[in-house]
Amino acid sequence: MSIPTLDEKLQALKVTPASTYERDCADRLTRGGYEIAVQRTADILDEGYEIFMRSSRSSMGVAGDSIVAMFNAAGDLVNASAGTYLHAIIPPIVIKYIIKNYSENPGIKDGDIFYTNDALYGGIHNPDQVAITPVFFGVDLVGWTAALSHTTETGAKEPGGMPVSATSRFEEGMNLPPMKIGENFRINNDIIELFRAFGIRAEANVTVDLKARCTTADRVRLRIVEMCEREGKDFVVGLFRRMLDQAEKGARRRLLSWPDGTFRCVTFSDAAGNIRGLIRNCCMTMKKKADGMTIDFTGTSPENLSSYNAHPQAVVGHLANYIYEYVFHDLPISSASFAPIDFIFPEASCLSPTERAATSNAVMICTGAMSSVANCLSRARFSTVEWGQATASMGNGGNATVIAGLSQWDQPFADMIAYPINTEGQGARSCCDGMDAYGFPWCAFGRAPDVEAIENEFPMIIPFSQHWPDSGGHGKFRGGCGTAQFWAAHHVPALYFMAIADNSTIQTPQPIFGGYAPPTVPGLALKGTKVNELLEQIDGGQLDFEGLVKGHYGELVTEPFGRTTRMINADETVTIGLSTGGAGFGDPLERDYNSIEKDLIAGLTSTETAENIYKVSWDPAKRRINPDKSEALRTQARATRLAEGVPYDEFETGWLKKKPPEEILNIYGAWPNAEPLGPVIRP
Repeated sequence: MSIPTLDEKLQALKVTPASTYERDCADRLTRGGYEIAVQRTADILDEGYEIFMRSSRSSMGVAGDSIVAMFNAAGDLVNASAGTYLHAIIPPIVIKYIIKNYSENPGIKDGDIFYTNDALYGGIHNPDQVAITPVFFGVDLVGWTAALSHTTETGAKEPGGMPVSATSRFEEGMNLPPMKIGENFRINNDIIELFRAFGIRAEANVTVDLKARCTTADRVRLRIVEMCEREGKDFVVGLFRRMLDQAEKGARRRLLSWPDGTFRCVTFSDAAGNIRGLIRNCCMTMKKKADGMTIDFTGTSPENLSSYNAHPQAVVGHLANYIYEYVFHDLPISSASFAPIDFIFPEASCLSPTERAATSNAVMICTGAMSSVANCLSRARFSTVEWGQATASMGNGGNATVIAGLSQWDQPFADMIAYPINTEGQGARSCCDGMDAYGFPWCAFGRAPDVEAIENEFPMIIPFSQHWPDSGGHGKFRGGCGTAQFWAAHHVPALYFMAIADNSTIQTPQPIFGGYAPPTVPGLALKGTKVNELLEQIDGGQLDFEGLVKGHYGELVTEPFGRTTRMINADETVTIGLSTGGAGFGDPLERDYNSIEKDLIAGLTSTETAENIYKVSWDPAKRRINPDKSEALRTQARATRLAEGVPYDEFETGWLKKKPPEEILNIYGAWPNAEPLGPVIRP
């Protein structure tokens, strides 16, 4: 096998040096002509993105969890239109692999279609699949295009493409290395049949999404060819090189404006798939010097016998989620914008596992990296003119729910419900609260489907859908609240259900500057309650989350949110779909009374939280906060803090003597630095 090494993958992320020809073409671009052409590339990609969403079948594709990109002839990413920035950096690894290994056999020709979903070769996890097409003008290769999205079925041991119980890659279904799946602008029929076989649980989703990727990549290819016809090949070659140059200059200029220093963040989780236990899912040390930066993951827990492992390029992709949304938001989505950043990954860690590791839930183990990068970068920027863009971490819960079976339309399905993951709360900002039900940290522009659309597509009824009170991390500015949805099986005798998450005991995101983390996310269901009967008994037929947790609708069962596949009978609770809130920013005792008052009236903050965390006196009859009593409560809270505080050296001495119980260190590694205790053996 010619699987690329870690060094080869990281090198592929760097921009290929310009040839003399490229530099000459770039130098001949005119002022004004260049800027107009940059906008044209964005328009071409936006057209492709719209086509992609309208052509996709699976709910994640329809929601916009995708990216459409163009590359130069060497495979460097020039620009992209993205619902998710997750794939904004890593496709060059695959394209450069194709150029290196397939140029002679099977060859690269006009009309070829390449495809892959195997994380070993440069992807995230196997539900994320990419179609790649070369762009020829005449006989000359001038670029590449790609369309990538998440399809929630891969033929794995559990439905939905992200099997929680997988222990090795051999249980994860379809893993395709980069391969040619079509020629002369047509997909080979044998490939379509291969996808039908692997996607038999949801054949339409799998095959239609395959065609949507190829259609989208080809549309962008066609538009680049038209640009060559209109402006000339030299113009397009020079345009691509100039765009790469400008992106790198912009990134280095931004880093240069920050103070040099070392910034650290450590995050934890309470499980790896079905394995309960403490895991250090990210130990990040970010060193910034001049116009460069190194991010080191030494100290992260070892790889484990679950699907909660991620290959290094997947980790880099998760950093791009936050960096493009908050830091490089005004730069092109380009390989060159990451050129100033280097990475260090320790071998055999959960963020750099061995080849046989299961990685279908790579996105879950990477929640630590997503949370840590927000924390480190916000502290680096807070002392600069960019302080207003410093934020607390998103919740990064990814509380995904998969259902499968035969729908009310007598069609097989296996899909991930987009609503809860696309309505997480935003991390609090340095000047205001995070947005409630902001979106999906993995897909900033993803759309949450309407309840009616979910009920029409899947055999479920959703009696309530609302904000989840108190789900945002508390602080001077609170994290945005997530949402809660009640799902019950409907119209069919039964369906199958599984859920993916790891934050029911410990939350991964670290707040910032004295804020609070968001609450943990339990798995919830009503035991033995028939929803059709319940709706007949409730006045007005309306339910809400507060009544549910108070036990008004039956016995509430709690368990870890992550659950393996189980059968749900008709009219029984599938789950309470919860999406986490964002982390908090600043001391809760500094939160202004008007904001707390508004949250209490809107039902986003509970009376208990207002009194115990924010230390205010709330009059429920007048629906007002008493400022004088509240100030007295806060003065007392500050005095208590001072009385209980100890010098840091004294605190550290006591802290370093502490150790968690041995029984929860089963996946942590050696205490305290998380070194591997030995190799992970997989059959």
